[in-house]
Amino acid sequence: MAEHTIKMPDVGEGVAEAELVEWHVKIGDPVREDMVLAAVMTDKATVEIPSPVEGEISWLGAEIGDVVAVGAPLIRIKTAGEGLEEESSKKVTPTPAGASHGSRPSSGPPQGGGGPETTSPKPENPSTIDAAPRQQSKAKTSTPPSPLGGGIKGGGSSLSAGAPRPEGEKPLASPAVRLRAKEAGIDLRQVAGSGPAGRISHEDLDAFLSAGRTTTASRGLGRNTEITEVKIVGLRRKIAEKMALAKRSIPHITYVEEIDVTALEELRAAMNAGRKTDQPKLTILPFLMRAMAKAIGEQPEINAIFDDEAGIIRQHGGIHIGIAAQTPTGLVVPVARHVEARDIWDCGAEVGRLAEAAKSGTAGRDELSGSTITITSLGAMGGIVTTPVINHPEVAIVGVNKMMVRPAWDGSQFIPRKMMNLSSSFDHRVIDGWDAARFIQRVKVLLETPALIFVE
Repeated sequence: MAEHTIKMPDVGEGVAEAELVEWHVKIGDPVREDMVLAAVMTDKATVEIPSPVEGEISWLGAEIGDVVAVGAPLIRIKTAGEGLEEESSKKVTPTPAGASHGSRPSSGPPQGGGGPETTSPKPENPSTIDAAPRQQSKAKTSTPPSPLGGGIKGGGSSLSAGAPRPEGEKPLASPAVRLRAKEAGIDLRQVAGSGPAGRISHEDLDAFLSAGRTTTASRGLGRNTEITEVKIVGLRRKIAEKMALAKRSIPHITYVEEIDVTALEELRAAMNAGRKTDQPKLTILPFLMRAMAKAIGEQPEINAIFDDEAGIIRQHGGIHIGIAAQTPTGLVVPVARHVEARDIWDCGAEVGRLAEAAKSGTAGRDELSGSTITITSLGAMGGIVTTPVINHPEVAIVGVNKMMVRPAWDGSQFIPRKMMNLSSSFDHRVIDGWDAARFIQRVKVLLETPALIFVE
């Protein structure tokens, strides 16, 4: 048998290391040529690492969350034939962060709807398994339990199937197994595990269910002593680092103002009713984008990047608005470029396109960088007031809160009006409170008298 070593590939110009965010295989798995083995993440993109050979995984050189240098050994594969150890470290092409992996080759038979969250009985999905120890024999350390009972092996101790684990002892299982057990109402402490250290697999759940042992987890008010550790990796780590940097280096000032959007909503409804088939359905965001663009024309210092290290403020003529979007993989900020040159319909089309790209994970690197000011909105969950964190190194962010009908005094009586708060934060090092308020007040006037948005 020969052994093929795969090194961390060159994932981009100037990139010296990458974070391992996902394993698709474990030790002992058979692999085919071009099968995806792992995923690593750089500052801007997720990169899939394919297998250059066919064989069997014999060694994994890192765990999820580890930062691995380019050129460092990452995976070893046993291949057929004899000869000296081979190595590969070819350059690979980045894929958009969060891209769908539904077309990846699988080391097992096809599985309907097969993601980690599926609840149908199936072999354990390699992508949901914690990284194996770096030196581990592929031989199994125990045999699957019989439907009528058996022992849990691991750490030199034995526990009969069906017997609750000691209080506070956490059963070992992958997230997919835990989800399936939760949906089936099974207390994993009652299930015998056949894996190393008593790890519970899908097969162990199948054996438990086939034996008719459908003991459900307690529904009472018993104490829950379980502690779940979640390692911060991948996109979530990048978000955490950027938020910490923003709060650590930027002294925020947050300014909240209420906007009467009754007239704006009437105009929006009329424009949507009369739109052409090739025009997008307008939300409130295109109107806000155009209002911000007009207000920035009067206060260009708001549309700026602050270079902390150089001590330079770079005011941009082009208005590139980032739109914070929640996706299944975390928070991303796709960018609508040159809003100053777009009309309402063009803004609406671009918002829709970027939202779809962010959700599907197909947004490219150039679509996720280069913003000069950001809009953040929680939609119907927007609350009354928020304190948005500035998208470093920008100097301003505009937060959209929930729209609701409130009573407003018109001088003689209270009348119902559609109201919405804007909660906006500014970098107080370069934007004074007066200038922040002046900017939002100008946006307020434009949104409350929406015809002004269309006046050049």
